[in-house]
Amino acid sequence: MTVSPAVLKDLAPTGRLRAAINHGNTVLAQKHADGSLGGVTVALARELGKRLGVPVDLVPYDAAGKVFAAIPEKAWDVAFLAIEPVRAAEIEFTAPYVLIEGHFMVPQDSPLRTPDDVDRAGIRIAVAKGAAYDLFLSRTLKHATLQHAPTGPEAMRMMLRDKLEAGAGVKQHVGKFVAEHPELRMIEQRFMAIEQAMGTLKGRLDGVAYLKPFIEEMKASGMIAAELKASGQTGAVVAPAA
Repeated sequence: MTVSPAVLKDLAPTGRLRAAINHGNTVLAQKHADGSLGGVTVALARELGKRLGVPVDLVPYDAAGKVFAAIPEKAWDVAFLAIEPVRAAEIEFTAPYVLIEGHFMVPQDSPLRTPDDVDRAGIRIAVAKGAAYDLFLSRTLKHATLQHAPTGPEAMRMMLRDKLEAGAGVKQHVGKFVAEHPELRMIEQRFMAIEQAMGTLKGRLDGVAYLKPFIEEMKASGMIAAELKASGQTGAVVAPAA
């Protein structure tokens, strides 16, 4: 199928598809020991490049906030980020392709048992700056305060080091950290559903018009489910059809 010049101008203006890959979220991308990248977002980027007929450059980041912060440099053409109002002001998003959950972790002896318990005066929550859950909590918390670190792992270590009352993160990351630190526990109830989508820069309307049916096809074909399974991410759920 021929791709229009307008779509190519939006998605591969340099003649190459530059895809931002956030390997800080290991549900979506993994950085291997040899430095190579894998995971569902890498597979989606490569499939898109094949359809556009252009080479793919994977542009690695270790945090979603850093992907968003790179927008003024126009360092990438497509990215894989959770849909959030702050981001939607700068990014044209598809519908979600994967749903993951945000959870809190607290010390074992903490009286905090539910997400609502966490939003109290005096509660300090460790978060990765610019992560979807940081943006969500920044606009929804009424009493608790956020303490920021550059990445998720650094935020979790900060929680322990500075004896903060809670930490927030993606369920899979929180679960893994809690398993390694028995003095902590994860609050069972999620505080948010994180809608992971594909996007391009604001105003690239021909580009996003191409990406939307592409993502729907990848969901419907089973490709996204297969890639999640292949990369060991069984806790993530493929989003329903838009």
